[in-house]
Amino acid sequence: MDAIKIKETEDTPAIILDPERDVFELAGRSMPEDVNQFYEPVLNWLESYGENPNDKTIVIFKLTYFNTASSKLLLDILLKLENIKEEGHDVEIKWFYPEDDEDMQEAGEEYSEIVDLPFEIVEYGG
Repeated sequence: MDAIKIKETEDTPAIILDPERDVFELAGRSMPEDVNQFYEPVLNWLESYGENPNDKTIVIFKLTYFNTASSKLLLDILLKLENIKEEGHDVEIKWFYPEDDEDMQEAGEEYSEIVDLPFEIVEYGG
């Protein structure tokens, strides 16, 4: 399965979904002009990936900001990952948030309560 690699911009996060290298990461700021159009290929990719996932999938979220529209699509991503777990596959989330950024810490905690996935919430230096 081909990897997805989207370069970070001022308004969109870097996204790497590379099962061959075992790298699944979203990093940066998420406030695309058309959030549905931006995330649609990611959701479609996850749908296909779910048909034959790696033995273990660890997805790293290292977002510094996301807008309200992005929050719904991030939940959609987590729900796709939850579906993969429900099919009997090992899926973990590592939610990194910048030091002293309570909003991003709380966002990770809220997502962890919504989806049935192992969540590790990790602070990193600013």
